[in-house]
Amino acid sequence: MPEGSVYLVGAGPGNPGLVTVRAKELIERCDTLVYDSLVHPTVLSWPRADCEQIYVGKKAGRHSMPQNEIQKLLVAKAKEGNQVVRLKGGDPFVFGRGSEEALALDAAGIEFEVVPGVTAALGAGAFSGTPLTQRDHNSTLVIVTGHEDPDKSESSVDWANLPRENCTLCVYMGVSRLESIAQNLIDAGFDPAIPVACVEWATLGHQRVCRADLGTIRQEAKQFGLKSPAIIIIGENAAMGEKISWFESKPLQGRRFVVTRSQGQASELSGKLERLGAEVIGLPLISITRNIDEATKEDVFAEIASYDWLVFSSPNGVRYFFEAFFETFDDIRSLGFIRIAAVGRSTAKEIKKFYVTTDLIPDEANADSLAEALVATDSLDSANVLLVSGNLGRDVLTVKLEEARAIVDRFEVYKTEATDLSNDPAAKEFRESGADGILFTSSSGVKSFVDQAKDLQLAEDALRPQSVSIGPITSACMTQQGMPVNHQAKEASLDSLVEAVVANFGKESE
Repeated sequence: MPEGSVYLVGAGPGNPGLVTVRAKELIERCDTLVYDSLVHPTVLSWPRADCEQIYVGKKAGRHSMPQNEIQKLLVAKAKEGNQVVRLKGGDPFVFGRGSEEALALDAAGIEFEVVPGVTAALGAGAFSGTPLTQRDHNSTLVIVTGHEDPDKSESSVDWANLPRENCTLCVYMGVSRLESIAQNLIDAGFDPAIPVACVEWATLGHQRVCRADLGTIRQEAKQFGLKSPAIIIIGENAAMGEKISWFESKPLQGRRFVVTRSQGQASELSGKLERLGAEVIGLPLISITRNIDEATKEDVFAEIASYDWLVFSSPNGVRYFFEAFFETFDDIRSLGFIRIAAVGRSTAKEIKKFYVTTDLIPDEANADSLAEALVATDSLDSANVLLVSGNLGRDVLTVKLEEARAIVDRFEVYKTEATDLSNDPAAKEFRESGADGILFTSSSGVKSFVDQAKDLQLAEDALRPQSVSIGPITSACMTQQGMPVNHQAKEASLDSLVEAVVANFGKESE
């Protein structure tokens, strides 16, 4: 068996949007993923379903696997012929022990590649509004660790000879030793009035920044409740965050939300919330996969030109329908003169991606409104209607259209199933931390959440979320399942749902 290879990959400071293109490419196609504790759950959803994921991280000094065992694991997996991604927070060669792993791989004759990542200091500086250098009065940047190998007899950091002027000092892993670090620097001649910014959970939605000066940072950090992981930035530029901190001014910064989404599906809703500063936990409650009967597909497309209406009840139906359509036809014009209806704006937006115009969109995005809007066209008497749906599609559309004397063919193109959350990284994050709010966008998501409640029990000190519904159909399902509906969007659309979140959780609502 030919040997595989190992990629030592930097995952960046935490925000999934800061992962490099090369890193994402490798994560998506690797056979084995070996990852640390600070890797975001969203990143762990990128590998293939058959990828083996192995956690080797540490928290609060507790190592799940000693470093020498990690190195043996990488060698063993590569010798099995696997493409292995060793995913490390930040950059592999900046206090990441990547060099030790590279040396071990070299000694074993294993091919490897190092993929750099955005190191934590860069992320903390950018997201706290702290330029690490500035040509007018700061041209030196020093990166130093506050926590070294515990087996060392003495520190190798020469605190007394670090540059005291024209410099920004970034200290990694220094929270537990902040008091001694500050005192060492003052004893070395650093001005006690020099500004300090401690950036906790840099680049994430729950980022916090403790600002003080070197002489008072110890007391301020205690009162602030500063915890790891945090980057300590010391220098004149640390005060600039009070003027140019763009991230902290976002309306949802400091808030955490759970988005109930389908497994393996990019979430438009998550992107909207993250752009407003929120941290999003994408909880894959349901799995949506293509499910098309080939004989039905052949029958439908053989008669596609005979249909008067093509009706889509969800964006997923649009995606899987056109995927199957272009397996049969080369040209969108093969649809003929068919009229198209969509259950709502999100579905119509998906249709537009295929350069097709939607002829009918109801005022409210639900099956009842769609049926009423179609009936109101007075075009259904003896009309042939193709209804594209999933396995859980509601019968209300078919019933109401047939009552209007339409001839309805239902074409199921996908199936929705509950996922197993017992070992899911995002579910683990939710159980441990909780959230400010949990957002439901479908009845199937609500039912799946209730069915899997045993795997979503919150820790005693976790934040208890309020629930937010996208619209009346989802709210009715929540009530039926015994769940509270704390907030509901004014109309059943993603934009309206986001508006409801900002109105009830944003900084201006406090």
